Amino acid sequence: MKPSSPFARIDPRQTARKLLQTELDGLPADERAVIERFIARRSVSRNIVRELDSARSLGDRVADRVAAIGGSWPFIISFLVLLSGWMAFNTFVLAREAFDPYPYILLNLVLSCVAALQAPIIMMSQNRQAEADRLGAQHDYEVNVKAELEIMQVHEKLNALRERDWAVLVELQNRQIQMLQRLLERQAGVGNGEPASNPESQDRESP
Repeated sequence: MKPSSPFARIDPRQTARKLLQTELDGLPADERAVIERFIARRSVSRNIVRELDSARSLGDRVADRVAAIGGSWPFIISFLVLLSGWMAFNTFVLAREAFDPYPYILLNLVLSCVAALQAPIIMMSQNRQAEADRLGAQHDYEVNVKAELEIMQVHEKLNALRERDWAVLVELQNRQIQMLQRLLERQAGVGNGEPASNPESQDRESP
């Protein structure tokens, strides 16, 4: 008797229910999408950074560029040099004819305007980065869920293979026991004076 394939009994939906301990219809939309991709044997992983870069608007690109420049050492050093030159020029070079003498009111006004514009632009870039981190974490979660489902299904397949092998071994053992019993019966018949039958013919007659 040829054993049936053990993989026919393994249902991806049952595997998903075992992992999530709930019905698929009651899952959130993101988890249900992962389960549907798992059942359909489709990939879950994707390039989040590439998707976000392709969806960036002009304002997003400007905000990222401003944040990248404003948070670098070259910008800080250049800004310090500019401030020092401004103050030195108005203090020592122009002296009494300085257009922005001490306490450098015009310089303070410029710095306030720069800070007022730079802060929200950098916050825009940080918000985009936070959104990218959130999407990346969600993507990692989806990949982990699908990986757990795949591992569980592999375990189920291994268990099914082991059960099939055990069934085959038990069947072979039963056949060997039956053959030993027939041999013992023949030997007992020969010892009692009964004519010994041909074992090969009995094996052919036996089902």
